[in-house]
Amino acid sequence: MCGRYNVIDDLLVQELLEALEVASKVQTRLNIAPGAKGQIVYETCQGRTLQDAIWSLLIEPKPDGTGYRPSPKYSTFNARAGSLGSSPLWKKRFHSQRAIIPASGFHEWTGEKGRKQCYNIRQVDSAIAFGGLYELWDFQGAIVPSFTIITLPPHPNFSHIHPKSIPLMLRPEDFDLWLDPHVTNTDPLQHLLRTRISATLLAEPVKSPEHLEKAGEGEIIEADES
Repeated sequence: MCGRYNVIDDLLVQELLEALEVASKVQTRLNIAPGAKGQIVYETCQGRTLQDAIWSLLIEPKPDGTGYRPSPKYSTFNARAGSLGSSPLWKKRFHSQRAIIPASGFHEWTGEKGRKQCYNIRQVDSAIAFGGLYELWDFQGAIVPSFTIITLPPHPNFSHIHPKSIPLMLRPEDFDLWLDPHVTNTDPLQHLLRTRISATLLAEPVKSPEHLEKAGEGEIIEADES
């Protein structure tokens, strides 16, 4: 998880941004892949902002000067929750550079190679607020944001879709704590990093990440009890 996601400017995403106290609107983007631009919410001295950012925390200028790319020195684009407190890649950012990534759904594939089925996974009654980390890179005066999505250990009710991990999906009551850059002691955040399904999910087979036309019946995955 999760190698693709989408965000659609609909009522659910608009309600998410209202809960995040962000006045801006997202741009609809399908099939967002690592290295592409998503949009993130983070706290600044002027308040919360919604900003374009490159999905892959460690980035560098492209050799041809046409933009920026994930650093080829690293293959990771998501951050495992278990390494947030120890990895030099994540530790400092986990303490004070946390972000929320608005999303409508994310994609996983099941089945054998060459016959894989794409699933669009979304929350039934709300947009998704991925928990992540961000960085603001200064490339000769050009400030370029980047981000990573945090993944949790596999969930037994989700492992038939993805056996290795599940993304961190925050609830509205988590937003203020997660985004507060003054919460540098991460102990109060640890309960958020337990593997859980915090809202009921719908996993729908679709034609492709670019075309979300249904390709079969969806599966409801119930939220964990509090």
